[in-house]
Amino acid sequence: MNIATNWKEYEILDMANGEKLERWGGYTLIRPDPQIIWKNQTFPDKWKTANATYKRSKTGGGAWNYKTKLPASWQIKYKNLIFNIKPMGFKHTGLFPEQAINWDWMTGKIKMARRPIKVLNLFAYTGGATVACLAAGASVCHVDSSKGMVTWAKENVISSNLQDKPVRYIIDDVVKFVQREIRRGNTYDAIIMDPPSYGRGTSGEVWQFETNISELVELCTKVLSENPLFFLINSYTTGISAEVLGNILKINLKQYKGKISAGEIGLPMTSSNIVLPCGIYGRWEK
Repeated sequence: MNIATNWKEYEILDMANGEKLERWGGYTLIRPDPQIIWKNQTFPDKWKTANATYKRSKTGGGAWNYKTKLPASWQIKYKNLIFNIKPMGFKHTGLFPEQAINWDWMTGKIKMARRPIKVLNLFAYTGGATVACLAAGASVCHVDSSKGMVTWAKENVISSNLQDKPVRYIIDDVVKFVQREIRRGNTYDAIIMDPPSYGRGTSGEVWQFETNISELVELCTKVLSENPLFFLINSYTTGISAEVLGNILKINLKQYKGKISAGEIGLPMTSSNIVLPCGIYGRWEK
């Protein structure tokens, strides 16, 4: 497992009973996590320090319970990248800290390339990968169907002082956008995608990971440049093995010479040897 160990302003303080106790900069949150099926808290006293807890509702969804008043948003830093954190209605904060593993990997690839790199970031959310690639010197096309997420991504780019870097923001259904790029003859040296398990596009298009991921990867090979640098698939879809992502890349990128790897990413718990599994990845790289 690849573990994100380089955080200074984020950490998991404890995990038990389906919940994780996390420090996000100066604030501590308790959020549910289905992977945490063990019962015993390691540091019981730390849980009392939480500023807010997200509690699921029996009827679906859930809500934040605030022990102390929190700002509407605040910032945390990863190396030279700055992100805006906001507790959202569905337990999220706008950032997946485990993705630092992928940020470091793609940053290294872009810097080592020593040539201009065009990145296509699909299902780009609040732009963690967009910020990382811009900071590494690439140009980025950021695509997401949610206007709110794209606005948030712009805030992260500005907070990281990267607003003058070459970035294009697209609010659109990912499949429709890629199809248009094929017709236009536009190509990219690197593709990143973080597809949801299930979702709807801007015009109600239904996305289902198991049904659509293979054909999307095949479609995206048609916008790869003649000398591509990397292709990354990230997933949180329950029941899908990392090896499946590796197989999809093997099948669809067989015409390119490169290396394929697949695995899990995770987050460490402070002052312990416990690691929280946080999703899977498949990578093709030059």
